[in-house]
Amino acid sequence: MAIALAELPSESFVTQAIVLFFGAVGITVAVYGSVALIVKADDVGLWMARDGRTGPTRAFGRGIVIGMPYFLTGLTIVGTAAMIWVGGSIIVHGVHDFGLHLAGDVIHDASVSAGAVLGGVVGWVVETLGYATAGIAVGAVAIPVVGYLISPLWTAIKKMLPGAKTTTT
Repeated sequence: MAIALAELPSESFVTQAIVLFFGAVGITVAVYGSVALIVKADDVGLWMARDGRTGPTRAFGRGIVIGMPYFLTGLTIVGTAAMIWVGGSIIVHGVHDFGLHLAGDVIHDASVSAGAVLGGVVGWVVETLGYATAGIAVGAVAIPVVGYLISPLWTAIKKMLPGAKTTTT
């Protein structure tokens, strides 16, 4: 949505709103449609394996049923890596806007240098690994802070509020 809006800076408000509306609907249909296909794939495979008219259809259905756990495992790994990478990128760019340039400058300089020597793909990989490293570093700090400090503190505060439910074991 931000990319679409950035491509329309000189357009009227109405034009921007219409483009964003259709973009939002299209993205929503694409994302939820993809998720629906993934969620229902094993059901379709089971149906094909059980009720398929031909041997190849039944074999394909069995292949879907057998393959879905592996596909979902791979999707989990890729999705987690992508979230770490994107989260690190957001954090690095965000702190840059607050005047903390070191992380962003190091990642940028390393990727430009690697790209100049070894090619653009290597530069992109270096940049991606830099952002992923930042995401892992922030997570390594944030997870214990939230788990051992903020969450117990919040639980204690909620217990002190009027009308708080007390549980006994």
